[in-house]
Amino acid sequence: MKQLDTVSDQESRVRQAAEAAVAEARRQGASSAEAGASVNVGLSVNVRKGEVETLEHHRGQSLSISVYLGHRKGSASSSDLSGDAIRDAVGAALAIARHTSEDECAGLADPERMAREIPDLDLYHPWDLSPEAAIELATECEAAALAVDKRITNSEGAAVNTFGGFSAYANSHGFCGLKRGTRHSLNCSVIAEDDNGMQRDYAYTVSRVPDQLDSARKIGEEAAERTLRRLSGRKLDTREAPVLFAADISRGLLGSFINAISGGALYRRSSFLLDSLETQVFPDAIHIFEAPHLRQALGSAAFDNEGVATRERDIVADGVVKGYVLGSYSGCKLGMPTTGNAGGVHNLRIDPTGGDLPSLLAEMGTGLYATELIGHGINPVTGDYSRGASGFWVENGEIQYPVEEITIAGNLKDMFRRLLAVGSDIDQRGNYHTGSWLIEAMTIAGE
Repeated sequence: MKQLDTVSDQESRVRQAAEAAVAEARRQGASSAEAGASVNVGLSVNVRKGEVETLEHHRGQSLSISVYLGHRKGSASSSDLSGDAIRDAVGAALAIARHTSEDECAGLADPERMAREIPDLDLYHPWDLSPEAAIELATECEAAALAVDKRITNSEGAAVNTFGGFSAYANSHGFCGLKRGTRHSLNCSVIAEDDNGMQRDYAYTVSRVPDQLDSARKIGEEAAERTLRRLSGRKLDTREAPVLFAADISRGLLGSFINAISGGALYRRSSFLLDSLETQVFPDAIHIFEAPHLRQALGSAAFDNEGVATRERDIVADGVVKGYVLGSYSGCKLGMPTTGNAGGVHNLRIDPTGGDLPSLLAEMGTGLYATELIGHGINPVTGDYSRGASGFWVENGEIQYPVEEITIAGNLKDMFRRLLAVGSDIDQRGNYHTGSWLIEAMTIAGE
């Protein structure tokens, strides 16, 4: 992926566009305004059965502007960063604001909460990857998977993606903050077949730094091995048993918790964790926190989408909810200050309380090791949880056979309280960093 001109040129471009939009909004009569501008470039390659299926170059830019007339808000966007386009976008936003109703919580975040010191988090590592080299990587990855075993009979392909970009956020408090970042990934998905049918699985690697990606061969072989172990899956009869969620799907449980304590769900009274501040939700050993300033991490940010400084903070300590996840609008609705989470959390982490995966399997003894979830059977209001699943049946701490076509069910409140251990097998391939979760008991519905 070729770099966008120079870093300084692109940063200047997005800064000037964001600041120009704010200045134009004030000139046209807005009482306050905020704007974001971005430019990005990328390359995506997909290879299947040794042939290139898609090869895409991405190059884009965008501008968004929100204007306020007192407590009336209007927003507009554009893919053009020119002066004329900025004037038109501001005019459109003001036209919308004049027709919206008053909302006492509409406005900018408090000026004293703006980020004043913006550390270098080392998030920008462009990959000078030619299309030919990307095709070679994807081809190598898929070939490695197909070579593992003759039961690997088909492929859904391998893909290489690389993206980089620059963005700026400005508002009429005089704040303007810049972000730069890259994201690179490699993935592969294959199909295996035996006398009992076909199965598919995948593997992937992702990082801001290209040198930190796993090798193409490793990803291909991992995809094949994950697929092969699912062959000859069995069904289970309905029972109640412990469930061990693999680390990569445990992120979903952590995400359900964060959604339940996020401002939008709370002020709308549509969460199963209403009024949970300073209440016990998890066992005593559980510690969940944000670490927004980790160098090179995928979720790192010095400020949120409103320019508010981010900081490391506890969300759960000793199992007790210590803070919600709020932007300035939802905070106002709840009578609370923003927590610097407009746009979401940043590098959410949960400390391990148990050992590695073999240790957790041994602790579980007999139960289900879930490795894939299907469907979206989560009720955010009640916490009722029901998902299709596949994985492995475990006895005496040892995997016995793969299982499929089952459903696991419970209630998230009960599941959080019955969290026996969080593994040390932490998956950091994203914004949520967690190991495997061992839940004391859930209903497993099968035959």
